[in-house]
Amino acid sequence: MKQIPVALQMYTLRNEAEKDFTGTLQRVAELGYEGVELAGYGGFSPKELREVLNNLNLQAVSSHIPLSELRSSGDDVIHDQLELGSDYIVCPYLSPEERAEEDYIRLIDDLNSIGEKCFKEGVTLCYHHHDFELSKRPNGKTDLETILSETNPLWVKAEFDIYWLTYAGENPVEWLKRYQGRTPLVHLKDMTTDGKRFFAELGSGGVDLDAVLDFGMHHDVDWWIVEQDECRIPPIDSVRMSLEYLRHHKS
Repeated sequence: MKQIPVALQMYTLRNEAEKDFTGTLQRVAELGYEGVELAGYGGFSPKELREVLNNLNLQAVSSHIPLSELRSSGDDVIHDQLELGSDYIVCPYLSPEERAEEDYIRLIDDLNSIGEKCFKEGVTLCYHHHDFELSKRPNGKTDLETILSETNPLWVKAEFDIYWLTYAGENPVEWLKRYQGRTPLVHLKDMTTDGKRFFAELGSGGVDLDAVLDFGMHHDVDWWIVEQDECRIPPIDSVRMSLEYLRHHKS
């Protein structure tokens, strides 16, 4: 059984990072995270940031890059990831005005085109979803299923988000099984058991995390990535608690 390394999506600590980017990365390293998924470079060039991360013994796992930037500056984005030593680029979000059927047709074409460029350079493009891609169209398929069925599996992978799958009434493990071989990155989140279904620290909510973790240990997940979109406690305490849960699960 393999041990999957754990990274932190830095968006979770966005307020702290805005005040002190390097200091926040140091706190992440001190907690014991092995890597980070970036949502911005904190004013550093990719080369400078790689040096900062190397000094902290943190891996730049991936970067969330807006779709508009992927479309307009894809070559530059790929170059930046190579300088960072990062293996993954993630398309993170579609704005509400980009979710019509014709938008998804264009998206699929662009993901294939950008993904092929990434593949040729040794970088992997992933698509990260929320709950809105899990609503069914009249043909009975969700938009996420359509994206994954109509993109080249060598060029476009998925970054499944356990919280959003559960929020939409889906079984995360079933999705991981169905798309085995296309899920190198997985966002781990929990959900409160009250009616609000708010984001929660790992192990404190109702998501069946054990099933997800057990599946990943025996299959092709390369990185677990902790993210909490909003926190009810200080975010640094939140990410510490989530990592402690994962350490307990590994032991």
